[in-house]
Amino acid sequence: MGRNSAIKRTVVDRTEFATLLFDVKGRIQSAQRRAVLAVSNELVSLYWDIGRVIDERQQQEGWGAAVVPRLARALKNELSDAKGFSERNIKLMLAFYREYPDPAEFLDSGSSEKVQPPVAQLPASIFWSIPWAHHVILMQKIKSPSNRRWYMEQTLVNGWSRNALALQIDACAHSRHGKAVSNFAELFPEAHSDLAQQTLKDPYIFDFLTLTEPFRESELETELVKHLERFLLELGQGFAFVGRQYRLDVADEDFYVDLLFYHLRLRAFVVIELKKGGFKPEYAGKLNFYCNAVNDLLKQPTDAPTIGLILCQTRNRLLAEYSFAGIDRPIGVSTYELTRALPKDLRSALPTVEEIEAELSSDASGDEESCGRKS
Repeated sequence: MGRNSAIKRTVVDRTEFATLLFDVKGRIQSAQRRAVLAVSNELVSLYWDIGRVIDERQQQEGWGAAVVPRLARALKNELSDAKGFSERNIKLMLAFYREYPDPAEFLDSGSSEKVQPPVAQLPASIFWSIPWAHHVILMQKIKSPSNRRWYMEQTLVNGWSRNALALQIDACAHSRHGKAVSNFAELFPEAHSDLAQQTLKDPYIFDFLTLTEPFRESELETELVKHLERFLLELGQGFAFVGRQYRLDVADEDFYVDLLFYHLRLRAFVVIELKKGGFKPEYAGKLNFYCNAVNDLLKQPTDAPTIGLILCQTRNRLLAEYSFAGIDRPIGVSTYELTRALPKDLRSALPTVEEIEAELSSDASGDEESCGRKS
C-alpha cells in the first residue's frame, strides 16, 4: 500500500507542476532582485547626490560645464579603482539630479495627471530601487513624467532587465495595457475586474516572429510557442504556460484549445484562441464553450473563473460588445501586430552625452513618446 502511494506521488499533473515551477522560480528571482536592488538603491542615491553637489556648486560658484571633465580626470587619478565616474557618467548624474530635484514630489504628482492606465501614488522607495541603467533609458526615451512613473512601477513588478524595459518602451506598453474589449466589468467584482482588465493588452506586438503573409493560424501558434520566452514577456507578469492544442474531452468528443495558460495573480486559467484576419461573432460562442469546459474539467474550487481571450488581427469594438452580450463567462478580444523589422537597436545601455543632453534640453511641448513600432 505504502509503495503504491509512493508511486502515485511521482505522477504530477502538468498544470500543478507548472504552478509549482512558477512559484519556486518566482521566489528565487525575487530574492535575487532584492539583493540587486539593495546595491542599486545605494548607487542611485550616490549618483543623485553627486549630481546635486555639482549643480549646487555650479549655481553658487558660477562654474561652467568644464568642471565635469576636470572632476572626472581628478577622480580617476585619486580613486583609480572606482568605476562609473567617467565624464559621460558624471554628466548623466548631473542631468539625473536636474530631472528629479525632488524625487518624492515627482512620484506624488501622478494623481494630478491624466494617464492611461492610471498611475497610483508610488512610494519613494520605488524611485531609488530602479537600477541606474534603467533611469538613463527612461531619461533618454520617455518625456512624460506620468509615463516614466508607470514604467518605473512596471519595472519593479515585472523584474524587467534594461533591455526588456527598452523593448517595452519601443512597443508603447504604457498605452496598450487594459485596452482589450471585454465583459469583465459585468461579471467580476470591481477590484478583480480591474486586475483582469489590466492583465490584457491591445494590441499585442509579436515583432519577434518571422512570419510573412500569407500564413496559417497553426504557423502563428507554432512560432509563438517556439519563442515562448518572448511571448510570455509580451503577455505580461503572471502567465504560466500550460499547453498548446490542449485536449478537452467533452461528451466523448475531443476539442483542442489553441493555447492554455494559468495566471498566478488572477488564480485562473486563461484560454487563448488565435485567429487570422478580423474578429467574427461566432468566435465568442466557441470561446465561451472552451471556458465552460476548462471550468468543468480543470478548474479547482480555489480557482477563479476561467478567462477567454481571442487574438485576431483586426476587430470592431461594437461588433465585439454585441457578441459578448449575454455570455456569462469572462472573455475578451485583442488584436495582434506582426512586424518583420527587428526591435530598435539598443546601441548602449548608457546613451551618449550628446543624445542625453539633446533629449533633456528639448522643448517641453514634445510630451508624446515615439514608440518603436512602424506605422
